[in-house]
Amino acid sequence: MKAKSILLFVCAVIVLISAGTAIAKAGVPVTDGKGKTQVADNGMMITAKLSVKPDKIKEFLEAAKEMIAKANTESGCKFYQLFQDPYNNTKFIFVEEYKNQAAVDAHFATDYFKAFGAKIGPLVQEPAKIKIVTVAKEVNQ
Repeated sequence: MKAKSILLFVCAVIVLISAGTAIAKAGVPVTDGKGKTQVADNGMMITAKLSVKPDKIKEFLEAAKEMIAKANTESGCKFYQLFQDPYNNTKFIFVEEYKNQAAVDAHFATDYFKAFGAKIGPLVQEPAKIKIVTVAKEVNQ
């Protein structure tokens, strides 16, 4: 009975260590033995939904084209693209993917990003609806 208890305990420890490693790789916050939280360096995704004034679509697309070209040259940017709603041509969504939070911060700090916000302000009907999410785990199939 004592041998089974020890074996069960050892198996439980192995499972917990394996789970902790998998969770850390997935980017879920994990505390170390001293109570400090550590997070793996995860990818980041951003979506920004915009509604453009109907008479400003061409001007918006010109500004967006420049922004997309510059953002896609950033070392931490994996993907930066704009999509237009096929049923309502005033609705747009930017979809962006970055290597990590540092890459997002670097993108937001660029002069052209700041200038883009000021440039499109008068072209949109309302402020952008922005979502920033952490990619917990990336699976290639």
